[in-house]
Amino acid sequence: MIRKLSSGEYRLYSVKTNPKTGRRRNLGTFKTLEAAKQHEREVQYFKRH
Repeated sequence: MIRKLSSGEYRLYSVKTNPKTGRRRNLGTFKTLEAAKQHEREVQYFKRH
């Protein structure tokens, strides 16, 4: 899940919540939406291989 921050950057969050904190894990902050989408694809690839 990608959300835009008030600073103008984009942050990638995990889909599942962290059971310890009850919040979503931060998977990285990126300058552009395209960079965030690219990293999300890389994460999905890594999860399957």
